[in-house]
Amino acid sequence: MAAAWEFHLPLAPADLLRDGGPGRYVVQDILPARELPPALTAFRAAFRARGALAVLQHFDPIYSLLHHFQAVGIAVKEDALELMMQVASHHSNELPAILGDSGLSHADRAAHLNALKMNCYLLAGLVDAFEMETCKNGLLEVDPGGKNKKNRTKTSGSVWEEEREPLLRLLMQLLQLDLRQLWSGLVVEEEFVSLVTGSCYRILENPSIGLQKYRTTRETVTHLLAMALNHYDHQFSATLKITQMLQHFEHVAPVFAQAVSFWATEYGLKSLVGELLREIGQKCPQDSARDASGMKGYATFITELAEQIPALVLSNISVILCHLDGESYMMRNAILAAMAEVLVQVLNGDQLEEAARGTRDQFLNMLQAHICDINGFVRSRVLQLFTRIVQCKALPLTQFQSVVSLAVGRLKDKSVVVVKNAIQLLAAFLSNNPFSCKLSCTDLAEPLKKEVQKLQEMRNHSRSAAAPVITPEEEWEAMLPEVRAAIQQLFQPLQEEEEEVLEVEETVESTLEQITGLLRKLNYKSAACLTQKALCRFQGKELFSGLTEENEEATILGVLKRLYTGSCPGENSEDSPRGNSNPKTAEVVPEEQPQTELVKQEMLVQYLQDAYNFSVKITEALSLISKMMYENCVSVVQEAIEFFVTVSQFGMPQALLGVRRMLPLIWSKEPGIKEAVLNAYRRLYLSPSGDSERARAQSLVHSLSLIMVDASLGTIQCLEEILSEFVQADKIKPAVIQLLWERFTEKSQCSELEQRAAVMLLGMMARGKPEIIGSNLDVLVTVGLSEKVCEDYCLAQEVCNAISKLAGNPKPALKKNSAPFRLPQDHMLFGCLREAVSKGFAQPGGHWIPFMEAAIKLIYQLAEGAEEICAHILQVCTQQALEKLQEADGQNTDPGVSPSRVSDGASSLPTFLLMHLVSLVGQVALQHVAYLEVSVSAELRRRRILREEEKNKKHPNSSAKKQRPRVRNEESTGNETTMEEELGLVGASADDTEAELIRSICETELLDGKHLFSALVPLVLKICNNPGLYSDSALSAAAALALGKVCMISSEFCDSQLRLLFTMMEKSTLPAVRSNLIIAAGDLAIRFPNLLEPWTSHLYARLRDPCPSVRQTAGLVMTHLILKDMVKVKGQVSEMATLLIDPEEAIMGVALNFFSELSNKGNAIYNLLPDVISRLSDPDCGIEEESFHTIMRHLFSYITKDKQTESLVEKLCQRFRTARTERQYRDLSHCLTLLPLSERGLHKLQDNFDCFADKLQDPAVYSCFQTVLARFRRGGSKPETKVLAEELEQKLSASRNRGLDSTETCQEGSESPMPETAKRKPTGSSRRQPLSTANRDEDFVTPQPHALRNHKRTQKRPPPKKAVIIFSSDEENSSEDELLAELEEETPTKTTPITRSSVSRLR
Repeated sequence: MAAAWEFHLPLAPADLLRDGGPGRYVVQDILPARELPPALTAFRAAFRARGALAVLQHFDPIYSLLHHFQAVGIAVKEDALELMMQVASHHSNELPAILGDSGLSHADRAAHLNALKMNCYLLAGLVDAFEMETCKNGLLEVDPGGKNKKNRTKTSGSVWEEEREPLLRLLMQLLQLDLRQLWSGLVVEEEFVSLVTGSCYRILENPSIGLQKYRTTRETVTHLLAMALNHYDHQFSATLKITQMLQHFEHVAPVFAQAVSFWATEYGLKSLVGELLREIGQKCPQDSARDASGMKGYATFITELAEQIPALVLSNISVILCHLDGESYMMRNAILAAMAEVLVQVLNGDQLEEAARGTRDQFLNMLQAHICDINGFVRSRVLQLFTRIVQCKALPLTQFQSVVSLAVGRLKDKSVVVVKNAIQLLAAFLSNNPFSCKLSCTDLAEPLKKEVQKLQEMRNHSRSAAAPVITPEEEWEAMLPEVRAAIQQLFQPLQEEEEEVLEVEETVESTLEQITGLLRKLNYKSAACLTQKALCRFQGKELFSGLTEENEEATILGVLKRLYTGSCPGENSEDSPRGNSNPKTAEVVPEEQPQTELVKQEMLVQYLQDAYNFSVKITEALSLISKMMYENCVSVVQEAIEFFVTVSQFGMPQALLGVRRMLPLIWSKEPGIKEAVLNAYRRLYLSPSGDSERARAQSLVHSLSLIMVDASLGTIQCLEEILSEFVQADKIKPAVIQLLWERFTEKSQCSELEQRAAVMLLGMMARGKPEIIGSNLDVLVTVGLSEKVCEDYCLAQEVCNAISKLAGNPKPALKKNSAPFRLPQDHMLFGCLREAVSKGFAQPGGHWIPFMEAAIKLIYQLAEGAEEICAHILQVCTQQALEKLQEADGQNTDPGVSPSRVSDGASSLPTFLLMHLVSLVGQVALQHVAYLEVSVSAELRRRRILREEEKNKKHPNSSAKKQRPRVRNEESTGNETTMEEELGLVGASADDTEAELIRSICETELLDGKHLFSALVPLVLKICNNPGLYSDSALSAAAALALGKVCMISSEFCDSQLRLLFTMMEKSTLPAVRSNLIIAAGDLAIRFPNLLEPWTSHLYARLRDPCPSVRQTAGLVMTHLILKDMVKVKGQVSEMATLLIDPEEAIMGVALNFFSELSNKGNAIYNLLPDVISRLSDPDCGIEEESFHTIMRHLFSYITKDKQTESLVEKLCQRFRTARTERQYRDLSHCLTLLPLSERGLHKLQDNFDCFADKLQDPAVYSCFQTVLARFRRGGSKPETKVLAEELEQKLSASRNRGLDSTETCQEGSESPMPETAKRKPTGSSRRQPLSTANRDEDFVTPQPHALRNHKRTQKRPPPKKAVIIFSSDEENSSEDELLAELEEETPTKTTPITRSSVSRLR
């Protein structure tokens, strides 16, 4: 069969429509879509008749179908696909016989070649068309289109998915044949191979090809491409195509990585790995930033390839190392990940060769270098890689210390992800450390010191015992060149006369001795000559026999060597060589033993040193990570918690501090953090080791007891919350509670501390289940509050705290009519408490007061008629004081003496007794007020509700009447009542009546002459008013605290004593007194806010107290008052800002917490910033410039809204007009650098340029503006923004130069005096004086009411304004500002407005 034409594979489908020359196939006509079905039918009939060669006459219909593919129906497409697969399959089955026919004619070969090309071309065209349609329909499915379209898409796609894999297998079957026979035994043309492989690549371009359901399709494509690579020289084209696809299709990277790995391992195509990596390496690293998606594909490919065939990647990794210095962080990550895989899978173990070890160290050094990469994602990735390396135990011990140090350094990284991964790496180091399961520095330091000392002794002993020994062999090697030269001289004629001098001895022994002596004297020439003669004379005897050297020279040399090395220095020659060797060996064997021991000791010391260094670094990390527990990022906090759980398992003592530090996080609003804390404590304490239930309970109780050793009240409260959660979830086993009761009752052997811890733990658990305490109340009272109470007041105090859990939640219960839990007055508990308090009152001791406070509180919480019990205690204790006073005065006891007599003769009483008495008075006063305000008020309300409910039951019609609308003929009073009831005013007025009743009791009854308080309060006042007479510090502190508690009773009494209270707060030399009074003032500010408002400045003043503990207390109190809106926030909040630079870390933490919470209250910080800047930049304030920068940096971090930023830019620029000193200019300009300026902010800066133009001659001010503009010159800014920034920069430069020129002119030209306004200094009255503790008495005059002060202000001239930055330019004119300032003093507001003319100071 002959073919008059040849089918050439076209570069584009349209090429087949053009006449390419004689003998080339051309498509005659493209059939219309409607004619395609009959044409396909004709093709099918021809195929049945002629076989596969029918395609030669019916190529055009299928070509036409490809041309009209979008317009043709699904059935026609399916018919065409099915027909072509039948044709190609039939041809594939025929070809083996045809290719094997040696007598095949040229025409038949050409026909089959054309048919093969046509079949493959049409199949490839169908693959492309179906794949394109599938991808397009895949996108349409995302769009919510009509049902018909979606169903149609699904049908077409499903047909192609069923046929795709059989088609690929058909192509693979074709490639398995020896197709070169069709090309006359030559190479198969590249276009044909590209056609077949192009279909494979087209299928791989489908984004869904990576799905699991297409796994067999991917494998078929992989095998098909492997055949093309193996048999059809496709490697070069594949390299280019794969790199191209990696660049444009992200999803193919894992597919190609798996395929290349398969080709390299199964088909031996290892060179392809190198070619691909080389091609990727040749991509310009500097251009990678512009092609992020392409780099992502390459990066994924490299990473996945390294995971699958790390050895091959290792041999070719050098070609991609250039990308480590490129712009793309993804490529850096990929190469570093490849290195890590190589380290884990290839370069791992102790049996590495020297070259492999060098490569390993080089990779590790590169990884370590990129821990400090400029990009946070790279730093994070490297830390993750090191975590994997450590977990796989692939990190050499020599590199441990350096990597740990780098990880600890990254804990200070600004990137949250880096910090998180650094914590994970350190946890991995701990879990996989090769040193010890216990890593305490103190535990390791002692053995290290001991072993180092032992090593030093061994070295000294070794140095003194073993002098350096040189073996005869080593001596001979050193002599050999000279000996050889001497032997060579024997055979020179000039030396013959000298040789005659020496004669050979008679015997062999004497000759050997003579030769040895000559060698030792370094007379090599004579020794060689004598040996030559001895060889002739004593041939065959002893050393002169058995030599088989080729020439005489070598023979002489051999004899001399045997002679010299066989003898020992110092030995007689009579000893034979064999005899000489035995003593030498005997000396060496004992010599080796100490050397081995020394090496072992050195290794031990090195091990201990490494373990100690590792422990030191982990300890350093502990302090850093513990501070991260209060970061804003939830994931970092969770990692920090997880880290401390890991550390605790390695017995590091510092871990307990971290475990305690995480306790307050149980109150976190983030559920993830709270759950992490609960999980941490569950793992640490609820999963103890032990064989039995009892052993596990003992372990758990012991661990929990350790936490409470020296624990603060806050720590105990947090632990109580955690334990109550566990108890409610039934996580605490009954065996634990049983053991705690045994410890408390001393049935189980334990110390006093353990007994106390047991009752504390029982109290904590009772918060979750009160019946734990309630069922054993008698046991608690009998053991803790009986005869032995005076021996251990601490235990008694904890027993009271535990019993108080029975009082339950102070909030009202769900059932409002349920009576609160109370015990009768005659209960054994109150009898024991009364006895214990009264008995301990007259005995000196430091623990009675805390116990007394807990006992009084418990009585008021649980007792019926608590006031009677406490009145009795107070009376008994006062009587004891009177008895002591009468004893001191020498009088007989008179039971009728008034208690007020105590205050008259207080100076005669012992100090401890006075301290006990005032503490008791203060505690009873405070608890009585709380009892009235909370318990009595709640009980009154409960009883009223019960009465109303009973009334409603008796008169049901009244309730129905409430629900009906008003009846026309009802009386007016009835109408008013009904209206009040409908509006809910009846209950409200009743609540007010009850509150007024409680208030009247506090104001009029508690401190009148009938009550015991009236007799004892003068004693408290006397001690407070006479610090010289009552100089004991503890007594002063107790009296100050009692004064604050008594002031809580009555507003009238409080008002009368405020001057005394604040005078003591300012002038007392005792920090405890000042701290107590600050706390008392904070409580009073909440109870009587109007009374305390004029004294607010004195509270702020304590923020500058010289004592750190007082500053911390003041910071905490002010934080609570400001955040609860109990104190008007004015510019004095700058005093809180100064705590941000406090040298004490705890105080700084209080300030940080305050501003963090304040930032959640709307625009509070934004409103306060101008006042804070004004006050802190005032030279009289005393804040250093660097400290000012630190404070502002923190405060400005809360300004995140664009509107706030723009407003502040304008306001700060306006401040330059009112600033008077260079320091203020610099401070304002620095504040501008802290704002995250946007384009609109830049416009604001330009609009207000005139405000600061004359200040630019100051280098610091100019530099700040340059810093602001530098941000807009970077790559990310818009072009118009850059232009604006450049214009503003030119204006800045011009203005600065103009200002400098004018300054020089002024200095040179004139000496005229400065203007009066510039020369005048601020007057003393307007200057802000620094706060001090030694204020004058006039400062403590009770401030007058607002109305009176305002009246006086109208009669006085306004004081001169201060020369500081004042915020007056925000409004149209200053008169409005003054009015605003007046109104501001009259009307307190929650947040300070940003506009203020002046701040009135209290004098």
